[in-house]
Amino acid sequence: MGQWTSQIAELQNYQEYADLHWSGTFEEYLDVVRNNPRVTRTAYQRAYDMILKAGTEELVDNKKRIVHYTFFDDPQNNGRDAVFGLEIPLMRLVSVFKSAAMGYGTEKRVILLHGPVGSSKSTIARLLKRGIEAYSRTADGALYTFEWTVPDELKHITGGESVFVSPMHEEPLRLIPQEWRAEAFKRLELKHGNDPVRIDGELDPASRLIFKYLMEHYKGDWSRVVQHVRVKRLLLSEKDRVGIGTFQPKDEKNQDSTELTGDINYRKIAAFGSDSDPRAFNFDGEFNIANRGIIEFIEVLKLDVAFLYDLLGASQERKIKPKKFPQTDIDEVIIGHTNEAEYKKLLNNEFMEALRDRTIKVDIPYITKLKDEVKIYKKDFNAQKVRGKHIAPHTIEMAAMWAVLTRLEQPKKHDLALLQKLKLYDGKSLPGYTQDNVKELRKESEREGMDGISPRYVQDKISNALVSERSATSINPFMVLNELESGLKQHSLITNEEIRKRYRDILAVVKQEYEEIVKNEVQRAISADEDAIKRLSANYIDNVKAYTQKERVKNPYTGQDEDPDERLMRAIEEKIDIPESRKDDFRREIMNYIGALAVEGKQFQYNTNERLHRALEQKLFEDQKDSIKLTSLVSNVIDKETQEKIEVVKQRMIRNFGYNDESASDVLNYVASIFARGDVKR
Repeated sequence: MGQWTSQIAELQNYQEYADLHWSGTFEEYLDVVRNNPRVTRTAYQRAYDMILKAGTEELVDNKKRIVHYTFFDDPQNNGRDAVFGLEIPLMRLVSVFKSAAMGYGTEKRVILLHGPVGSSKSTIARLLKRGIEAYSRTADGALYTFEWTVPDELKHITGGESVFVSPMHEEPLRLIPQEWRAEAFKRLELKHGNDPVRIDGELDPASRLIFKYLMEHYKGDWSRVVQHVRVKRLLLSEKDRVGIGTFQPKDEKNQDSTELTGDINYRKIAAFGSDSDPRAFNFDGEFNIANRGIIEFIEVLKLDVAFLYDLLGASQERKIKPKKFPQTDIDEVIIGHTNEAEYKKLLNNEFMEALRDRTIKVDIPYITKLKDEVKIYKKDFNAQKVRGKHIAPHTIEMAAMWAVLTRLEQPKKHDLALLQKLKLYDGKSLPGYTQDNVKELRKESEREGMDGISPRYVQDKISNALVSERSATSINPFMVLNELESGLKQHSLITNEEIRKRYRDILAVVKQEYEEIVKNEVQRAISADEDAIKRLSANYIDNVKAYTQKERVKNPYTGQDEDPDERLMRAIEEKIDIPESRKDDFRREIMNYIGALAVEGKQFQYNTNERLHRALEQKLFEDQKDSIKLTSLVSNVIDKETQEKIEVVKQRMIRNFGYNDESASDVLNYVASIFARGDVKR
């Protein structure tokens, strides 16, 4: 072995390979089942256990208990396909799996993920398929199948082959005839906890025929027949078409139902003498190969009627009908997804009643929580993935805010704006609104999240902004919001001019919100002079102390005792809306707070009281904004002293809020233009 080859070979885990490729006799498999009956679980049981295995977390949202399933965070791929903000729909989906795993009837239904385009339906299906594939490679998710092995004198039974693999990856215990099974399992003491192991269904037609011929050869001696059985570990794989199937509608002229249930192998007809011999049949339709695992139907409601008949039998009877063969048992999770338009067609089609009756619809809406929508975009647009362009603070948040606002229904209460509703949903508190009010808002909005803008549209427009030449080193919220607005003209899913106008109006709301945010940030950057704010705080506290204790204050410059500075105290208190009638209460509250800290041996710091900190910042900003002359940026006439002060503010923007040089300059220029209009935040 060469030097480099040996280094690569060292990476191989031989024990893992041996475990994954275990094979043994039927007798040895019975020992495996006795030691671990879970290997005989149904497809739904295995899928449900897989989801639980990843872990759960209990949350409370507006007094509602929510279970978060870690599986849908996609931990095995570092969150690449993580699903955000859909805890309640996913709880409903997992409940279906739980019911099916317990055999309560939902295992005989098609799970239909229904929702608007881009709402994560196909991502959820992909997570389930990829998850069950990985789970089958773990000790907890192990499952087994078998193959027939025959000597040369019996090769005619398998068509000249010494090994004939079970074409539908059957459970080996199906080799025990149905009429013996219950008693056989009882004698072997095969149990799931306190319940006996239960294996339903018969072998596929090809395996049944070989079983029949071997039974005839050995004159009914079953024990000699199973000596020709080799049991092996089954590893599910979508790429290898083992246990995971995917079916997508195509042109009706180029597609028929054999793609679901298999087709005749014309090359083998000569060997077996008939096209109705199951050994001359390819059991390679999507239903066949997905046995023991999952089959996904992409855009299931676009299927031709001929395919729907197969789907009906597969769901209700758990059987499929291959061409020229009897109904064949299957054990697989059937999951499909469709969008709103196709589902409406289903509701209006009286010929589809049977399918509607055998379908469990799980709505997968758009996200209606801002922080969850932000996670979608930050997964793709972050410092690690975006090279050469800085994404200015709030860029992602503003794009996400607009997307979520398009999905919310106008509140029926006239005193609540749409933006306020978004903030309530996001966990913010508003005066006069409780968690019960939020629950009420959600209940009255029946279709919320089923309409609006798709995350894909927002992702495309952020991408456009990133490759635009309009910014050298960074993109900012206005660039992305402008991209979002200009794209509305060509948006293929917006056919109604009224909706287009509504989306533009919402963009104006988002721009106004962003304006308030950056004005506040610039104010905080200007007033972030630590020494100045400490001096102002000490001055205020000295005056409040003197006022509450009816004392006088010594003027540090003149040395004279003076009355407390009422103008100074009110100038600070008014910044946080303390009315004249409440000033005494507020001042006593501050002194009591300082006293309580002193009892604990702690010293008062201005930033330990959030309200006072905010008031001091705003007062300092008002005192300093004129000396900094930020508005001079608009006129481009800046003296050296002012330039130095503005540079200090810019560096604070970079250090404290995450801007780069270009985006900090852009924000300062923008806020300067607001100040120049006299539009200063009070």
